[in-house]
Amino acid sequence: MDPPAEVLIVDNDQAHAETVAESLQRTGLRCQVAASGKEGAKLVENHPFDVVITDLVMHDVDGLGILERTKEAQPDAEVILVTGHGTIPSAVEAMQKGAFNYLLKPLDLTQLRTLARKAAESARLRRTNLELHRRLDEKFGFEGVVGDSPQMREVIEKLKRVAPTNAGVLIQGETGTGKELVAQSIHQNSPRKNKPFVALNCAALSENILESELFGHVKGAFTDASTDRVGKFEYAHGGTMFLDEVGDMPLPTQIKLLRVIENGEITRVGSNQPIQVNVRILSATNCNLEEAIQQGTFRNELYHRLKVVTVRLPTLRQRSQDIPILIDYFIKQFTGAHGKQIKGVSPAARRRLLTFDWPGNVRQLRNVVESMVVVDYDGLLDVDDLPEELAGSVTPPGEPAAASLSALVGKPLDDLEKLFLAETLRQTAGNREEAAKMLGIGERTLYRKIKEYNL
Repeated sequence: MDPPAEVLIVDNDQAHAETVAESLQRTGLRCQVAASGKEGAKLVENHPFDVVITDLVMHDVDGLGILERTKEAQPDAEVILVTGHGTIPSAVEAMQKGAFNYLLKPLDLTQLRTLARKAAESARLRRTNLELHRRLDEKFGFEGVVGDSPQMREVIEKLKRVAPTNAGVLIQGETGTGKELVAQSIHQNSPRKNKPFVALNCAALSENILESELFGHVKGAFTDASTDRVGKFEYAHGGTMFLDEVGDMPLPTQIKLLRVIENGEITRVGSNQPIQVNVRILSATNCNLEEAIQQGTFRNELYHRLKVVTVRLPTLRQRSQDIPILIDYFIKQFTGAHGKQIKGVSPAARRRLLTFDWPGNVRQLRNVVESMVVVDYDGLLDVDDLPEELAGSVTPPGEPAAASLSALVGKPLDDLEKLFLAETLRQTAGNREEAAKMLGIGERTLYRKIKEYNL
């Protein structure tokens, strides 16, 4: 149950303010009284309120001053102005500066109670929306595109530059590299963030169904068209359309898409009436569109209209130093989602995760970590938690392969230690914190060994 809404009443006439407070408290609101504009301004700056009810004419800080200070200190709070000297210009000015409403004395307390409750609901709703956007920012903001490798730092820097614009972006990369996540991040950090983000996989649909999905259709356009239907472009008006696997789009549909980009209008299937749309187009593909152009399966002019900016996502193999960061990020994500308590990853399991080839890229790593979190029973992700595709070739802890042992027999212990340190650092892409975890030693010990062996 939500706590009572907090209301501040500011009025030089303290008796009048306390009467208003007593009336509002009967409806479940929690009220505080300030007997001067100066006192009210101080409270607004130091205490959160859902609603501020202030007299307009006061000796020190007037009602418009309270309104301005409230909007500056607490933008999501609502302000109701009250006066016995009402004029049209003062009412207009109050509303222009963001007042929720403007009331004349003598007050109708029933009307004020109703208005105060509505203002409190408005403030709560605004806070809820801000919190929702904050969570969306955490999920899809650039911090959601996880990575600290040089390749990913370059990608993130480019995303920061292109997101605030309306430019079309072509996102290229292997399956599983995070193309849709990047598209969502661009949208979420753009001026269109409060409008729809609509994604469509062009490879999953036949030509006729794809055109109906994109542009909509009218009743009777084809056998099953029993009603008019709004397409994705109409639905995304003002927002962002993400066309995944755009390289698989049929040529006739490509021509219609080009017309949308050039003219900003679509025509529903079965209709001759054009409809204006304002949509930013982001597209993605894992195929070589330049080769497709040479083969005649993709239109050259569409390619250049889609790729105003190109973002190329590296494979996980190319950014292996990000794997430790991604492992920890996904563990944190899935422990919360599945209600698990995970205290860490064993050196043997971490070694396997770091050295696996990851043909399915970040998506595969994400699925593997989720699987390990779900099946774990002791709070430590170990080799027994690895899924089959990783567990099959894992050597049990403490049991090096026989061929490897034969090659190491007879070497000095210092040489063996140096060899293991160097190989571990290579597997972790130089990440000393991860290397120390894999080796089961402290970071300071590892630093000393690196210096000792001149690694």
